[in-house]
Amino acid sequence: MDGLLGYCRQGFEPELAGELSERAGEAGLAGYARTERDSGYVLFLTPDPADADALDRALPFSTLVFARQKLRLLAELRALDPGDRITPMLQALHGQSRFGALVMEHPDSDAGKPLAGLARSLGNALRPALRKAGLLGAQDDPRLPRLHVCLVAGDHALLARSLPTDSAPWPLGIPRLRMHPDAPSRSALKLEEALRVLLTDAERARLLQDGMRAADLGAAPGGWTWVLTRHSLRVTAIDNGPLRPHVLDTGKVQHLRADGFTWQPPQPLDWMVCDMVEQPRRVAERMATWLREGWCRQAIFNLKLPMKKRWQETRLCLDLFARQAGRPLTIRARQLYHDREEITVLALPA
Repeated sequence: MDGLLGYCRQGFEPELAGELSERAGEAGLAGYARTERDSGYVLFLTPDPADADALDRALPFSTLVFARQKLRLLAELRALDPGDRITPMLQALHGQSRFGALVMEHPDSDAGKPLAGLARSLGNALRPALRKAGLLGAQDDPRLPRLHVCLVAGDHALLARSLPTDSAPWPLGIPRLRMHPDAPSRSALKLEEALRVLLTDAERARLLQDGMRAADLGAAPGGWTWVLTRHSLRVTAIDNGPLRPHVLDTGKVQHLRADGFTWQPPQPLDWMVCDMVEQPRRVAERMATWLREGWCRQAIFNLKLPMKKRWQETRLCLDLFARQAGRPLTIRARQLYHDREEITVLALPA
């Protein structure tokens, strides 16, 4: 069995399957998506290994919207004997090059989460067996591909590999962020995750500097504004609703009671962020206006998705935004772990 394994938010398997199928078709590669609703993962299977390798190259992880993680599938093992799961895994991996690390995982789903303890204990037994077989070094090597073992059930496992340069660095693709006691709302975690996931280390250092200026459209109660001030930005918070007092006490925030869809800055800003609850196409058009008119250099915004045809709406909104922005942009979009029925979009000058 050859193809790709992608993890996603539970309930969004059809969206990831549709995205992978459409992207594979655009690349001229044959294959089909296989998944189950609420499983938390999607398999995209191809006829032969050459097609799978080509698909892996044609679909960089950074370009996928609904995938938390993208892996190259190596094998699917069913009917595993609970008394010896390791032997068939070693047999399936025969001939593979050495891996830099072993990542034991389970789907982030109602059915997958109870497997966490089994995954840990199996990993403790599998690591020395992999080392004895020459498939894993004595120490982790971040330069080499990682081996992922995803337990779908006690007798069902998926074996896959990831390249450090073409995958998320966290197990299951989920960065573990802790809610800060001073955060005005849980939405702060969305922007913190976006800055960590959608920007590289070098981009964060260059684009989040002390004294840069930003606007937060639809800011109340101040979660995203608070995150920006923690990165030393000065923020104009736009919302007719109130902000939490301690956000204003930072001395870096100007609160203007105005409509985020009509307000425009008197001079260009470094950043604009937006997490307003509104029709996604209307948000995409307004965000495009900000970039087209030069009101900001970079932007992060959320698009709230409909209940049906979410991949189609996502593609439509991203195409609409790119077209109406009227300037070369680097656009990255992802359904983050802390997103719900939405995706987060980053736009940078190309």
